Amino acid sequence: MTTSLGFPELLDLVDERSAALRKAVADAPDLTVRVPSCPDWTLSDLVDHLTAVHLFWASAVAAGPDFVPTRPEPETGLPLDRALANSEAATAALLAALREAGPDRPCWTWWRDGDTPSTSGTIARHQVQEAAVHAHDAQLAVGAPLPLPERAALDGLDEFPDLYWPLSAPWPHAPVTVRLHTTEGPALSYDLAPAEPATPAQPPTALELTGPASDLLLTLHRRRPPTGLLTTGDPALLDHLLSWTRLG
Repeated sequence: MTTSLGFPELLDLVDERSAALRKAVADAPDLTVRVPSCPDWTLSDLVDHLTAVHLFWASAVAAGPDFVPTRPEPETGLPLDRALANSEAATAALLAALREAGPDRPCWTWWRDGDTPSTSGTIARHQVQEAAVHAHDAQLAVGAPLPLPERAALDGLDEFPDLYWPLSAPWPHAPVTVRLHTTEGPALSYDLAPAEPATPAQPPTALELTGPASDLLLTLHRRRPPTGLLTTGDPALLDHLLSWTRLG
């Protein structure tokens, strides 16, 4: 799994998308507004989550492969200005740790049992997606959702199948080839098969999804319904895919 984005560009996107989340929250009437794409959360919970995530990964990057995962406990229930200030400080701490490490430092990651490298560079790459998707969550909560930036969405689509699908439970259905076609141009194909193939072997069926990269990625993250995508193949396969995927 490789990214077409350079390390400085990844850091810029982490900063930009985190700021976009805070802007959406700042525009809300108060922090008790519910987040429809994360129905158990308010905007206060969303800001606290981003703060905790950034503090966690700042510590992980600084410690390298010997990091012992511990959940940060940022202050909660704060007034809007203090919650946003804490989030901004946590983002700054994450970016400082990543800049000090560079892209190649070996690190602890939750995907270390997969094929994705466990490095500071892949942490930076994934934190683009963490901030981008949650910024969209905040925008949904205030009624002003925007598409993900094209470069973040395209890179997220490239990352998603290699990061999430291999770490999900074994595919429990008949073999399928998933093809994602973006209106921006890039496409990818991924084969899913059960751990114990049927005898005789079944040829894979095809599920093809076409749409803007942002819509495709937000659908995979279960942030928007797939109704706006052009779907070719058995619609039930898409339901299976979305319910099967383990999101980190």
